[in-house]
Amino acid sequence: MTERTSAGPRPDEAAGHVIPFPARAAPPQVAFNRDELRTIFNLYGRQVAAGEWRDYALDFRRDKAVFSIYRRASEIPLYRIEKDPKLARRQGAYAVIAASGQVLKRGTDLARVIAVLEPAPRPV
Repeated sequence: MTERTSAGPRPDEAAGHVIPFPARAAPPQVAFNRDELRTIFNLYGRQVAAGEWRDYALDFRRDKAVFSIYRRASEIPLYRIEKDPKLARRQGAYAVIAASGQVLKRGTDLARVIAVLEPAPRPV
């Protein structure tokens, strides 16, 4: 054993000393993973080639990730593809929302959810 040379109590033994709990780490930022982005950009590329869509925006927040689709850069988004992990067990983490705020489709499989944005096949 070692002897202490100081006469006073150690700081952690001092009366009334409060040991704070470690601060809670901020929740990680929600983002689309590589496969999700590939699925979204495949649809986006086809629509750009068809002349329907022209611009997009990505927004990563703490609670959700949003991919916004624009016809023109100065307009409000035509559609928003949202990933909200809090809704994963209830209605599904993915949703397609129209410019009016109407939820077009919601679910757990991104490919099925964004299929609502696919154009209808044209007769030849």
